Amino acid sequence: MGKTPTVQARKRDRLGSRYARRLRAAGELPAVIYGHKQDPVAVSVNGKDLLTHLSRGQRVLSIALEGSGAETCLVNELQFDYLGTNVIHVDLTRIDLTERVSVHVLIKLIGKPVGLKTEGAILRLVKDSIGISCLAADVPSEAIQVDVSALEAGAFLTARQIQLPAGLDLDEDPDELICQVSVVRAEEEAPAVEPEGAEPEIIGEKKEEPTAEESAEKE
Repeated sequence: MGKTPTVQARKRDRLGSRYARRLRAAGELPAVIYGHKQDPVAVSVNGKDLLTHLSRGQRVLSIALEGSGAETCLVNELQFDYLGTNVIHVDLTRIDLTERVSVHVLIKLIGKPVGLKTEGAILRLVKDSIGISCLAADVPSEAIQVDVSALEAGAFLTARQIQLPAGLDLDEDPDELICQVSVVRAEEEAPAVEPEGAEPEIIGEKKEEPTAEESAEKE
């Protein structure tokens, strides 16, 4: 990993949803720093800078706290609004670059599965990230590329089959399904079959009245 990017922060004197909304309106995000047997610290961080680094895959940041110096932190959790689109709160964990951490990193599928040549075949992405453990200094800042070009129709890829870069270890269920080449076939409707010799009844058709001779035969 290259140089750890820095995000400016300052302590929050007031808490509560009303104050948090004011912070977000001013371009800042409420956050809390935990870990290393120290008391949690409520802070606000520069929202634009933080989201820019996150969009580039950065998970380890140097949080420059006003008046207290900088701390290396791992982005532990993001809280979103009720629509699931905007980040409204961030949980940060103090770390040392030499300690081992567990994180989720994005997966990027590359290549076109050979199975897509089969009629009705589609590539279905089940999970777009994978849990790994590594030194904090080695947390990937980019998505892990996974070649799926050899997948045939009906084949699937699990977490254990992903070739992780050196220094990264799998930290989730090895049988977790990542993607699959599924085949979708349209069901054909079978035509309705009428019994042999049956005459279709026409609703509303007026039936013929029996003749006098036919009535006499029935008596």
